[in-house]
Amino acid sequence: MDTTNNNNNNSNNGHLNPAFVGSTVSIPGAYKSKDHPNITTHKGERPPGGSSSGQPGGVEAGAGQGKPRPTWNSDLQFLMSCIALSVGLGNVWRFPFTALENGGGAFVIPYLIVLILVGKPVYYMEMLLGQFSSRGSVKVYDFSPIMRGIGYGQVLATGIVTTYYATLMALTLRYFVDSFYPTLPWSYCRPEWGSDCLDSGPQQQEVSLANTTGVRTTSAEFYFTNIILREKASIDDGIGYPSWSLAVSLAIAWIIIAAILFKGVKSSGKASYFLALFPYVVMFVLLVRALSLPGAFDGVLYFLRPQWHKLLEPQVWYAAVTQVFFSLAICFGNIIMYASYNRFGHNIYRDANIVTTLDTFTSLLSGVIIFGILGNLAYENNTTDISSVVNGGPGLAFISYPDAIAKFKVLPQLFSVLFFLMLFVLGIGSNVGMASCLSTVIKDQFVNLKNWVIVIGIAVVGYFLGLLYITPGGQFVLNLLDFYGATFVALVLAIFELVAIGWIYGVKRLCRDVEFMLGIKTSLYYRICWAVITPLMMFTILIYTLVLYEPLKYKNYTYQPGVYVFGWCLTAFGVCQVLFWAVPAVRAQPAELGLWGRIRKAFEPLPNWGPSDPHTLKRYQLFVQEGNVSALFRRSSIWHRIYDNIFG
Repeated sequence: MDTTNNNNNNSNNGHLNPAFVGSTVSIPGAYKSKDHPNITTHKGERPPGGSSSGQPGGVEAGAGQGKPRPTWNSDLQFLMSCIALSVGLGNVWRFPFTALENGGGAFVIPYLIVLILVGKPVYYMEMLLGQFSSRGSVKVYDFSPIMRGIGYGQVLATGIVTTYYATLMALTLRYFVDSFYPTLPWSYCRPEWGSDCLDSGPQQQEVSLANTTGVRTTSAEFYFTNIILREKASIDDGIGYPSWSLAVSLAIAWIIIAAILFKGVKSSGKASYFLALFPYVVMFVLLVRALSLPGAFDGVLYFLRPQWHKLLEPQVWYAAVTQVFFSLAICFGNIIMYASYNRFGHNIYRDANIVTTLDTFTSLLSGVIIFGILGNLAYENNTTDISSVVNGGPGLAFISYPDAIAKFKVLPQLFSVLFFLMLFVLGIGSNVGMASCLSTVIKDQFVNLKNWVIVIGIAVVGYFLGLLYITPGGQFVLNLLDFYGATFVALVLAIFELVAIGWIYGVKRLCRDVEFMLGIKTSLYYRICWAVITPLMMFTILIYTLVLYEPLKYKNYTYQPGVYVFGWCLTAFGVCQVLFWAVPAVRAQPAELGLWGRIRKAFEPLPNWGPSDPHTLKRYQLFVQEGNVSALFRRSSIWHRIYDNIFG
């Protein structure tokens, strides 16, 4: 089944021990590494898992380009950067409102199942490919050049998400500034909001609710809709002009992003410690406050209580898949990009488990905080219907969180400043990762461009596109592009990615790459998920989405027909990148092979596919050749090939 000898049986302990590499291939002129006696290396070659200097940081040769490629200053910087990327607004902003829209506890169980069967395996897989090849999210498809369009389509989706993600940070900056007022401006009702407005401030708790009928809207929600967003009822007459205050906030957000990325991973890695750890300090403070509010436990029970019949509703599963996508940032190219700056033998198996577990914990923690607040709102509205006390949608975190902060009787301004600073830091961490993905793709294509030129270009373009989202109709645009340009495109391209890696490149070869790089065996859990469960689940969700598709709405507004046409054209443009880039990949093959021969050849890895270090690449190529020789003696029927790909 494997081409390694029996000396490699101790590699199952999970430690870095790629001894089988040296024992498998006998190379003249090789010697035993002093630091790694079980690893056979060439003179002048570093052992797998270290830089040439023996330090975690340094410079590695670019993948097949002979160009130096920067690496993280330390292994911990990579872990912190992944936490800052994956633990972000997707947890604090998107998870609570997705749970609210899908029945609270009814959503948690599908979310955890999808996380185990989709999120965790894909996260680990993308980490593996990035670190193994030292290639960005487009060049990583050198393992099958005909599929390179997947990477370009994911870059398009990442670019769309990056633009509107920055506008969410602009909103947090606006709230951050407003937090310095003597009285929080969203804590009290204005006369023009009428009698249906309910003060978010603590004085409201002293008012009798005995004669209250119906559900009243908090001043925090009125403030967000009418003052911050200046939201329109429809966009039939246009989206309006950007808010000047949000335009300034957006500019500040992009300046900070550009400053962090100015020197690439060398500068962003240093910022990762603060970006990853600070939010948890504030989050635990808010947790204590939220659970101390009257009625909070009713909201938490609504969030955690399972509703088993909801498991049969495909919409809940679809929401769980999209949430995992946005929460972990998988299938957008970001994870591949970050891992590509790792040293070759870094223990990403450990890091993948840490990040996915922490991401889940953060989502559940945010859910408890939000639903504790919603339970309090239901208590104040004299109702037991948790889902009715606030509108869902992206604005939930900008309504419920401020509402809870306004109830602080002691220094609410201080807690508000800390909270919105935390929210901004979360957004920065995620947006830095997405912008880094874009800059890496551009840098890989135009190697002579200075990094600061690329970063400034991304910031300027991102700023002007972001102005669309801070108009009175901006949330309508965000809702449209989020579905057609990001969520749906990412879903389709994720299926292509899983098929390309699991069946074109092959689960078997991927697992052997893991063994070559880390010296550990891949469990059946990952093998079966990569090959069968994950792509099948994703394909099922896609079919459900298409069969039961209904025209997208924002609140109760239905877009004009031309807007839907634009949306589907945007989706087609993103998905068809697979076809667009397949044509030049086929044309690049030798003409004497004929059409079908060139197509088949385009599915095969490029000659320089593998580790970026030239000496390690040579040993890897010999390792692959030896495995191919042993494969000649196996049965060739389709069923045996399928079995061998999964379990071989």
